[in-house]
Amino acid sequence: QVQLVESGGGLVQAGGSLRLSCAASGRTFSSYAMGWFRQAPGKEREFVAAITWGDSYTYYADYVKGRFTISRDNAKNTVYLQMNSLKPEDTGVYYCAAKRGFSGYYSQEVIYDYWGQGTQVTVSS
Repeated sequence: QVQLVESGGGLVQAGGSLRLSCAASGRTFSSYAMGWFRQAPGKEREFVAAITWGDSYTYYADYVKGRFTISRDNAKNTVYLQMNSLKPEDTGVYYCAAKRGFSGYYSQEVIYDYWGQGTQVTVSS
């Protein structure tokens, strides 16, 4: 069992930055791929970024590429999402998720085994 707790959300003006953290319980964190998803009001949850275990290969949705950076610190059992140049359309609840082992479909919610409760990000114009 893995428990995920997100933090770092808040209110920021457009053009600003935030860094989200997701702390994971358990001693096998390094063997999990990690993903970030978000859900805006009235919309479906969508993929933001993912990072594999082992080689820490990263994947990004086109709408955040070049602005967001996902990283992980296995010693701290934590994955981060650095968000720069934020836009109002980045507003939503951000969730982290964990997938044990490999997958070729990191942008798909269904592959993830565990989810956090989410943290609110609000970007004002």
